[in-house]
Amino acid sequence: MPGYSRAGAGVLVFSTRTEDLLAGIGGCLQRLGALPRTLVWDRQAGIHGHGGRPSEAFAGFCGQLKVAWQFCEPADPQAKGGVERLQGFAETNFEPGRVFANELDYQDQLDNWFTKVNARTHKTLRERPIDRLRVEHEHMTALPSELPDTARRWVTRVAPDPYLRIDTNDYSLDPRLVGRRVEVSVDQRHISAVALDTGELACRHTRVFARHRTITALKHARAQRQGRPAPSETAVEIRPLTRYDALIA
Repeated sequence: MPGYSRAGAGVLVFSTRTEDLLAGIGGCLQRLGALPRTLVWDRQAGIHGHGGRPSEAFAGFCGQLKVAWQFCEPADPQAKGGVERLQGFAETNFEPGRVFANELDYQDQLDNWFTKVNARTHKTLRERPIDRLRVEHEHMTALPSELPDTARRWVTRVAPDPYLRIDTNDYSLDPRLVGRRVEVSVDQRHISAVALDTGELACRHTRVFARHRTITALKHARAQRQGRPAPSETAVEIRPLTRYDALIA
């Protein structure tokens, strides 16, 4: 929320991990249409490092955008309330009574809601935030053609049980790549992994908001079944009927 216009924007993210928070900040900046000189935050873990300094990831994000940062001082409820007031307003005025088909529908409804809210006359300002935002744009910096990449990445080895744990969900990997190293990339829409030695795609899944789920790609399930040895038949002795006759006699 820019300080002058009080125009609002919001983005639904998966968690409070640093990468997800940065993706949310980037999405809000896109919706506001320009870059401010300074990003003001409370001391949110993942964004704030220690002693009023930013985390390494947040500092890199701001450095790529060429914007400054400022953290609210501790024990300053007024400043913290100013930062979080918009979030509280959305929680009490947007979410109640609504039904969402999925996370994309949630985001669409949230964007439409902010469009209406920003076009209303603000009770304190006595003006519409959208009109003040146009004035504010004259003092802001244009958005870059591409925002910083906020995807989470790491390298791991495909385990014998070829699944990847993200948050609380398990996503399948290609079982033919068991034992090989893959680079995993997690953004706000997809989870993908690529074999380091050959570039083969190990997986590409849509990231799921539900918790404690197992997501298995159909081709991974088929490859796993094809790789299993056929069950061996147990040899069973077939006795002649004369032996049973001898026992009865």
